[in-house]
Formats: sequence, C-alpha cells, structure tokens
Amino acid sequence: MRSGFVALAGRPNAGKSTLLNALVKEKVAIVSDKPQTTRSEIRGILTNDDGQIVFTDTPGIHKQQNRLETRMNKEVNDVLMGVDLIYLVVDGSVPCRNADKYVLQMVKNADLPVFLILNKIDLLSREEVLKNLSTWQSRYDFAEYFPLSAKFGTTFEDLVNTTLSYLPEGELLYPPEVISDGAENFRIAEIIREKVLECTQQEVPHAAAVKVENKEFHRESAHIQAVILVEKDGQKGIMIGKHGSMLKKIGIAARKDIEELLGKRVFLSLFVRVEDDWRSKDATISEYGYGGAFRD
Repeated sequence: MRSGFVALAGRPNAGKSTLLNALVKEKVAIVSDKPQTTRSEIRGILTNDDGQIVFTDTPGIHKQQNRLETRMNKEVNDVLMGVDLIYLVVDGSVPCRNADKYVLQMVKNADLPVFLILNKIDLLSREEVLKNLSTWQSRYDFAEYFPLSAKFGTTFEDLVNTTLSYLPEGELLYPPEVISDGAENFRIAEIIREKVLECTQQEVPHAAAVKVENKEFHRESAHIQAVILVEKDGQKGIMIGKHGSMLKKIGIAARKDIEELLGKRVFLSLFVRVEDDWRSKDATISEYGYGGAFRD
C-alpha cells in the first residue's frame, strides 16, 4: 500500500479546485470563474485498495499586491516543501506567458517529481494539445504529462494509478471514509463566499471574506450566523442590495449547499461588516482563516 501528499499548484483559474473535486468525487473546494478563489490550502483525500492520496489545493500563484496575496504565495511555497509530488496545473486554452516562469521556478525549487496537468483540453483541438505539450516540455523535464479536462472528465484512473506509483509505501494517513480534513466552520464559510463570488461583480468579490460566528445544532436542523466582511461602505451596499435582495440571494444559494454538507435543514443568517483595508491586516487575515492561517 502507498500513501502520501500531492500539491496542486498553478496560476489562478487553471482549474485546480475543479480537478480536486473531480478526483475525490465530492465538492471539498469552492469553484468560480474569478481569480484567487482559493485563499488557503484545501485538502481532499482519495482512498482506494492500493493506497491513499492526500491532495492539497493551493491558492493560485500570482504577483502579490497586498498582504493577503503575499501570504497566499508564501503558503503555496510552504505546501510545496511538505509534499511528495506536485501537479502543475496549467490552463491549456491559453499560451504560456512570462508569468508562468515564476510559477515554474517555484515548482522547480521544491526539487520533487512534477506532473504537468494540461487542463481544459475540451477547448482545444488535438493539434493544439500537442503543441502546448511540446512548449511545456521544452521548459522543464516533467516526470509525467496528463492532458485532461477537469470539468468534463469522467475518469482519472491513469492519473491516480500513476500518482500512487510515485508515493512512498505506508499506511493510510486518514481513515478511509474521510474525504476532507477541512474544519466544518471554514467549509461553511467558503460555501457562502462562493455564492458571493457568483452573485457580485467588479471589486466586491475580491474584497469579501466570510466567517461563521455562531452555529447551533438541533436534532433535525442547524442555525448558523455568518458575517461577510468588505472593505468599503459602497461594497456593503452592493452586498446587501436593494431591500436586502442581494444578501437574500446569496443566503438562499448558500443554504442549499450547506444543507447538503450537514445533512439537515439549515437556518442561515448573514450580516455584512466593513473593515477598511482588511487584506493588509495580518490579524484579520488569520481570523478569517486565509493565507496560511491554519499553519500559524
């Protein structure tokens, strides 16, 4: 039996979270079309008869512009130094860019086997896939290459089996029924933030943070209170919406997914609070669980 840790690294919007969810066959990481959706490492665990793979989804590697983004990049580096194998997930539908050099250098520094995951091939012709693979092959000596579609792929058997062959022999790291080791409150907060990302536009999604402040369980229901943090009064107005319409929309969408997670009826109360420039404040970043807070 083999077991070990695999990091999913890459630029924002490469499809890392979508791939993680597809591999473990459960939604453990939120997904949106907006960059920097993932703000902290998220683990998904796949167990089969041959072993166990602990996948770690990481924030997209990017040029940092505030303290939150600096901490996110540092967390990626910390994760890469503590795994057995790396998936470099790239968006195959866009050409290699100069920014990819920084990502590749971070991966190289880890000095580990690296699989190139050429994602979104559903958007490419066969010729384009081969061309992109050739371009990436010229940049680094990857251990393995896997062109795939995380969104539409139906099986990842070859990827899983090959991954296991690179992992060390060892016992299970988690009980076989565990799919994610994420704290329940953080998973609930991330579901709410996903709905914020889906429902709001412009600068609001990037300025929003979510934290569960109170949770009470009853036999057949759960009562949850959560706060959505923004940086400006104008963002608060957008988040609430006319007569509370936006906040209601976010709450309805989030409640459905939270009920699926908890397996019981959910009563969800959302509040919006303003904290100026919170993304530059270490204490607030850690309070909301972002940028390596769980490693502090």
